[in-house]
Amino acid sequence: MQETTHSKNTSGRIMPQDLVAEQSLLGAIIINNDVLPEVLTIVRPRDFYDERHKIIFQAMLDLYDHHKPVDLLTLTSELKTQKKLNDIGKASYLAELSNFVPVASHAKAYAEIIERNSVRRRLISAGTQIAESAYEEDVNTTELIGNAERELFEVSDKIVKSDYVAMADLLVDAFDRLEELHKNKGALRGLKTGFRDLDKKTAGFQKGDLVIIGARPAMGKTTFAQNLAYNIANINKKGVLFFSMEMADREIVDRMISDVSGVDNWKMRTGNLSDEEFQKIGDALADMDELPIYIDSTSSMTIMELRNKARRAMHDHDIGIVIVDYLQLISGSNKYAGNRVQEVSEVSRGLKILARELSIPVIALAQLSRNVTGRDDPRPVLSDLRDSGSIEQDADLVMFLHRPDYYKQNQEGYEDTHITELLIAKHRHGAVGKIELYFHPELLRFMTLDTTRE
Repeated sequence: MQETTHSKNTSGRIMPQDLVAEQSLLGAIIINNDVLPEVLTIVRPRDFYDERHKIIFQAMLDLYDHHKPVDLLTLTSELKTQKKLNDIGKASYLAELSNFVPVASHAKAYAEIIERNSVRRRLISAGTQIAESAYEEDVNTTELIGNAERELFEVSDKIVKSDYVAMADLLVDAFDRLEELHKNKGALRGLKTGFRDLDKKTAGFQKGDLVIIGARPAMGKTTFAQNLAYNIANINKKGVLFFSMEMADREIVDRMISDVSGVDNWKMRTGNLSDEEFQKIGDALADMDELPIYIDSTSSMTIMELRNKARRAMHDHDIGIVIVDYLQLISGSNKYAGNRVQEVSEVSRGLKILARELSIPVIALAQLSRNVTGRDDPRPVLSDLRDSGSIEQDADLVMFLHRPDYYKQNQEGYEDTHITELLIAKHRHGAVGKIELYFHPELLRFMTLDTTRE
């Protein structure tokens, strides 16, 4: 089938389209409903060039979603109910479509032609937008590049953005999710963390959520983040993108090897290993070889650069979560240079937007103030988040790591219990509270208190 092109864009050039393929696909669906599930993975209403065809295909989807057959009678009735029958040329045009299709079994090929032309049109639109933005002198180059990448990734990933969604569509989606949970009672909705009590409190880390893990220095927040990275990649088989601006990638890997192998981290650093320990390390390397963990140890970057890198990683890999160590090391744009509070607000908001944009959880570590002078209880509280209250506002989940023994070191008879409290201070979707973890300092491993690893 030859592709036909008729209309022109604002520059006078012909826009890619194939009305014959569009008519053929719609006709194929009318005469054979069985082809609809297959083409749904290829095209959407917005991929059709002819407005009539967009309306007809959407009506087909509405019938399909309500488990109704798609034929001349039902389609005519659905369009009449939606008061759109006249918009598509009345029932006579539907009849024309059903008689038009050359071969119903070629529906997939027709869909691929439609999708290909749709991608080309969107590329033209994205390119035009990028070019127009580049002429704006008040937009910095980093922001321009970020916007350009986002425009192009939206084309390649077929990200659909809509200003509104009908309640009826949301209810159908909600019923499907709740039905699945009902069938699998106790199953987590989010990513498993590997810490049983934390999963019980949160139902796992949720898509689109910004999770803040705050701690004062020496509480183990980086180690906890590395444990989470390993657990999430290992248990959920989802890619983990780990931004480490404070620690080199080699050091992160060595610490993870110590955790997985059970070999003392100090022995690894000094090379003082027995043959048995070296064998354990070899076994750990074999286990870790397939883990989908990706580490970026760039020491300094802006929030725009971080978001650009995350989008690129999402495009190249099945990224399920982003972890940032740590929030205060990310720079904002030049717009807020010199105003640290505004800059941190921009960073936290950017991380929240990234979580929503990629529909994955984003975990950001945050440094807390050391100063607890005048407080009877040194446990962290939300007001301890440094530089900006917007971190608390943007976050869906805020947790603090706290080692009670740290403040007892000068007391007579002091003995470290290695108990660390994980304090859930804010939880947009559920309850707050305290979880106790055991920290194994030689292995750099946090564990659920009564187990070795969940």
